[in-house]
Amino acid sequence: MKIPYGRQEITREDIDSVVEVLQSDFLTQGPKIAEFEREFSNYIGAKYAVAVSNGTAALHLCAMALEVNASSRVITTPITFAASANCVRYQQGEVQFCDIDEETYCIDLQKLRAMLEENPKGTFQGVIPVDFTGHPVNTAEIQALARQYGLWAIEDACHAPGGYYTDANQQQQKSGNAQYTDLAIFSFHPVKHIAAGEGGMITTNNEKLYKRLLNLRTHGITKSKELMQEDHGGWYYELHELGYNYRLTDIQAALGLSQLKRAETNLQKRHAIADAYDKAFAGLPIKLPRRSPSAFHALHLYVILTSRRKELYDYLKQKNIFTQVHYIPLHYMPYYKQLGFKKGDFPVAERYYEQCLSLPMYPSMTQQEIDYVISCVNQFYS
Repeated sequence: MKIPYGRQEITREDIDSVVEVLQSDFLTQGPKIAEFEREFSNYIGAKYAVAVSNGTAALHLCAMALEVNASSRVITTPITFAASANCVRYQQGEVQFCDIDEETYCIDLQKLRAMLEENPKGTFQGVIPVDFTGHPVNTAEIQALARQYGLWAIEDACHAPGGYYTDANQQQQKSGNAQYTDLAIFSFHPVKHIAAGEGGMITTNNEKLYKRLLNLRTHGITKSKELMQEDHGGWYYELHELGYNYRLTDIQAALGLSQLKRAETNLQKRHAIADAYDKAFAGLPIKLPRRSPSAFHALHLYVILTSRRKELYDYLKQKNIFTQVHYIPLHYMPYYKQLGFKKGDFPVAERYYEQCLSLPMYPSMTQQEIDYVISCVNQFYS
């Protein structure tokens, strides 16, 4: 058997949902988009949702909506997929990285505070925290810093739909509900919790941002009579600003809707796999993922730390178990090195990278596959 680190699950219901759209009048810009947005916003607990072509497009539109430009300086984490930082660069903004927490591997909020305190107020315009591996960032603390230092905040919740933490008021705050951030984004890449082939979603509780995002995802074009400067007839539209074609299709929305129906069930399956791993690997010389009692980890990834990462990676590959490394620090990338970053800038992130390895984690894993992964990892260390 070949076992990847992540894999989509496509059921008969998923297929039937897509076929239904293929046989309908709309393949894109149809009713499934609005339905998916409505159901997803209800699931996450945000007022508005905007479906887009992928998670990167979601980040880019957020940066545009928040007026990121050449004078903007934005903070994010070096341990994330490149898009979390690239969205700032798309708008000619400057990216600054903040090191990660040693336990959660998310942005270190104490270091973020220190970073803000060490610079004059107004130095930074925004922050993009990432719910890395599915561990929810404490967005209430992010908001407190944002208000104090005049920042906006985008939560990159691509790894964490269904995850939540308990805030100081003992209220559960779902990842991406935008209760304490301006915007949040999600991805529907095949290895994510909800697979739509590609696709993304932006959530917000800000009506003004919501309306701007709707316009930006469709070239900046409007057909709204309230907004148009002229009206030549039913065919008429106007281009009001430079936007993009970042629309999702009805085909993808149908698949996303079908997958959304079993999102909670699949979260429980992820936790069952993590429980099995935790129990089986408890005595091994590796560091297991931290699952805080005050948070519900969405477990997009099951990342272990091991001083023998390369050996274990190669050994498991020989056994047809294909692990992965998430992620190479962004400040190691040639593009960001040319902007002045270098090895040694973020020591916690660098130590993490030297040891991190993502073991297989996906809801459709069979008990046989789980047992095989456990057996092979134990064999390696024995």
